[in-house]
Amino acid sequence: MTQVPTRYPEVDVSGTPREIGRQIGEAAGEQVRGFCDQALEHVNRTVAVSPELAETVVRDSLACAEQYSPEMVEELRGIAESSGVTLEEVMLLQVRNQFTEGMDHACTALSLDSRVTTTGTALVAQNWDNDPALDEFTIVLTRRPTGKPALINVTQAGLISYLGFNSAGIGVCVNTLPAPSHPVGVPHYFTLRGVYEATCLEDAVAAVRRAQRAIPANMMMATPQGPANLEITVDDVYVLQDDVSLTHTNHCLHPDLLSVNDSFPELIESHPRKRRIDTLVPGSGGTTSLEQVKEALSDHEDFPRSICRHVNDDPRFGFMTSVFSIIIDVDQKQMHVTRGNPCSQPYETYRLVD
Repeated sequence: MTQVPTRYPEVDVSGTPREIGRQIGEAAGEQVRGFCDQALEHVNRTVAVSPELAETVVRDSLACAEQYSPEMVEELRGIAESSGVTLEEVMLLQVRNQFTEGMDHACTALSLDSRVTTTGTALVAQNWDNDPALDEFTIVLTRRPTGKPALINVTQAGLISYLGFNSAGIGVCVNTLPAPSHPVGVPHYFTLRGVYEATCLEDAVAAVRRAQRAIPANMMMATPQGPANLEITVDDVYVLQDDVSLTHTNHCLHPDLLSVNDSFPELIESHPRKRRIDTLVPGSGGTTSLEQVKEALSDHEDFPRSICRHVNDDPRFGFMTSVFSIIIDVDQKQMHVTRGNPCSQPYETYRLVD
């Protein structure tokens, strides 16, 4: 019997943006090339996109990205050079979710303040429900950019950022938020990278707000200022805060955005998942252990359309599963990640070492 791997490949890079990009391509060029080869095919599993439309969105969004952060685009140039692909191919990876009308992936997320965890540390966590075919392109990537906070992400190789945390104590989980979108703008992954360049919640919000955004998104965060959730639309950033805990699935919670939920179809049982996660955390006695978080993310109520999601007969999204589960401990500078459904795969620990 073939043993299923439980850890993702690990890559550690440092230096200037171009140097970081080249090192990523040298270490994970195979994953970058594979992801580029299949990017449009993955998009077309949920929405039809022609090569001509993809080319237009890539070109126009690249101009927006250059304006937002020339350094991030420079990193992508380095990735392209050392991976043997074009900048446009790498840029397509960044804009894939701009074709899907807010329906990119569904996730269940939570953030707990250190005062309500048995570890005495802040935790932010989620299941990443998406296409399991993306597993082969996924790595754990540590970047150490010159003059900026170091960051570690679970990410598909070639993306400018994804789920993880930085050395300043900001951890981020991301889930889709169905809401109005634009086909062209600063890609979501760029604004997420801007958050990792911040050292406090205020600066993180500013990094998102200053972008000409293409799509809505949700960011569940652990910050030095406590748990926070950003419901991001193309027009503004709405901040939800709580002293002890927050949960989120795939619909708007901010009072100013509740009407948006009536205009968009519910994304794979978002409301039931929200009700369920709220019954599971925080734990008894007002505190939650790491094991309780793992159990919550492995929950099978309403299986297979559960928090721990499995293949089902949904005609559009039935192929999605919990590709990985992640629990970030920003105070201990480590994250626990499963390679596969958390009900069947162990959590492996990855650390951001100074």
